[in-house]
Amino acid sequence: MESCTFPKYSHNDIVLHIRNSLLTGSEAKNFSKSDLFPNVKPEVLQMIFMRALQVVYGICLEHFYMMPVAFETAYPQILEGFLPIGCLYIHMEQLFPICRVNDFQFADLINPKPKRTAHFLSGIINFLLFRDSRREVYLEIQNTHKLAVEKVQQLQMSIQKATLKLEKLDTIPADQQEEFKELSQDIQQLEHKLKQEYLQKASALQEVINQKRMKIAEKTQNLNELKRSICELKEEQEQLKSKITESPEELTSCKERLKEALLKSKKDKEGVIQKYEVYRDLVEMLPACQAEIRMYQEKMQTQAANIDRQSAVLAEIRALEHQIESSKSGFRNSKTEEMSLKRLVTTKREKLTTTGIKIKKIREDTEQRKQAITEYYSKVQEKRGAVCEKLASIHMEIKQLKAAIQQLHDNVGREKSKAQEIYLNVRAGLEKYHENLAKIVDSYTSAREGKIRELETLTTSFTTLVPTAENNVKNDFPMAFVAGRADPPF
Repeated sequence: MESCTFPKYSHNDIVLHIRNSLLTGSEAKNFSKSDLFPNVKPEVLQMIFMRALQVVYGICLEHFYMMPVAFETAYPQILEGFLPIGCLYIHMEQLFPICRVNDFQFADLINPKPKRTAHFLSGIINFLLFRDSRREVYLEIQNTHKLAVEKVQQLQMSIQKATLKLEKLDTIPADQQEEFKELSQDIQQLEHKLKQEYLQKASALQEVINQKRMKIAEKTQNLNELKRSICELKEEQEQLKSKITESPEELTSCKERLKEALLKSKKDKEGVIQKYEVYRDLVEMLPACQAEIRMYQEKMQTQAANIDRQSAVLAEIRALEHQIESSKSGFRNSKTEEMSLKRLVTTKREKLTTTGIKIKKIREDTEQRKQAITEYYSKVQEKRGAVCEKLASIHMEIKQLKAAIQQLHDNVGREKSKAQEIYLNVRAGLEKYHENLAKIVDSYTSAREGKIRELETLTTSFTTLVPTAENNVKNDFPMAFVAGRADPPF
């Protein structure tokens, strides 16, 4: 009572909850506060407990008046009046630990007290409210789980349909497989030819570049030698300046030589710089040349495809013309056939163009669909992750509830074992009592038979006596037997 884990309700709240949630019909109308407080009526309390068990466990009223199958008695009539209260006590002893009430006793059913009854009823009401709230939450979770499972199934079906569509789009139909194979072979041949041409041109350009590099290296070596010569001449000039003679003619000749050497070196340097700039321009033009080569390759591919188509069409046209020339007898029919064949050629050309456009559109559509499917799948995965987290939390709650239920089952097993021990002790006492009763009955019957025999012997002896004495004996014998005499008077 002191360590209470639930709120205690007032008397008015208890009466209102009992009327609204437990009792129905005439029972709720006739129920009043005076039935419980201040003096508790055991019949009303037992009825409330029965209704609570009906709400929680769905137990019928007939169950309280039925003898348990596992219970064996020689005299079941003895337990007729005790059965309802005993069954009610057993079920309430199982219910109250769930309601966090652990001090329920048998006296609380037979002789209830107002404080304890208020404690018990507040525990039952609290458990019923908690049960209703948890049931609503569980039903919501169940509905959300069902919706999530349906969504997952729908998404899986949509993913399967999308994969089938992708497979259909990736696979080429049987009608177009031959054309696709022919086109792919032609494209491979053109690519091989273009690669060979590109390699040849690239090798030629590489050779030219290597030659120009060799020339540039030679000219750089010449420049370095000229620079060295200039440095040596400068040193000689400085030396000569120190050793200048007074003759001006020698100085002028030396200066002219030096000027000529400088002019030559400058000219060589300018030529090398011009060649270097030309080489640099050529190197810068390489990526533009490569891009142009690629453009030419693409154009060559398209031209090769068109040439192949034209050659095929021309071959068909030549065959038709040959047939026209050979069939002079059916000239008119041949003209009509020629026109029809030309129409077929045009239709084939149109079909080829349309198929190319369709293939491009199909590829674009497939790429867009793949992107849309991947985006949708990513969203689905995010939603699925959220649902999985919710399911994991629900599973954790279910495990906790199962653990609590397992603990309750263990407690119930312990209580059952205790009740079984009590039952065995009571049964042994009853059997001893029955044995004592049987012995008393046997002793009483044997004593009665002995007294009857004695009375019979006495009656036979009285018949031989005088009638007057017989009358006196008959009048005195009952009084003496009633008074507790050991022997009757004779």
